[in-house]
Amino acid sequence: MHAIAENLFTDETPSRLIGGRDRETGRIVFPCPEGNQYEAVPLASEGTLWSYTVQRFRPKSPPYAGPEAFAPWIVAYVELPGQVIVEARLVDIDFDAVKIGMPVRFKPVPLDPDAPGSALIPAYAPVGDKA
Repeated sequence: MHAIAENLFTDETPSRLIGGRDRETGRIVFPCPEGNQYEAVPLASEGTLWSYTVQRFRPKSPPYAGPEAFAPWIVAYVELPGQVIVEARLVDIDFDAVKIGMPVRFKPVPLDPDAPGSALIPAYAPVGDKA
């Protein structure tokens, strides 16, 4: 399988997101912008759920290119310590079990789990007793 965008994940196993560190200020952003101002840096694989919401309707196409059949999902904002807050899906947990501050680990998932060869998107899953 492949990432939904180039230079989004590292090639290592397990993979991590690739952020960009501003060469002048040291500030880290995600995703890594093109150009010489930023150097690519692998982001932490674990973080903390900073905030979230539940996506309960199918997003407008374009830009959404996911499955036609819609199922709600959790949109998570994950704080990667000392780096950045990233937006990704939260998986492997019931909606009513989600708690702000819970520890999560990077776990890319297919955009369309039912489609062979579906592109991988950024996602996080709970760690510890929530996993």
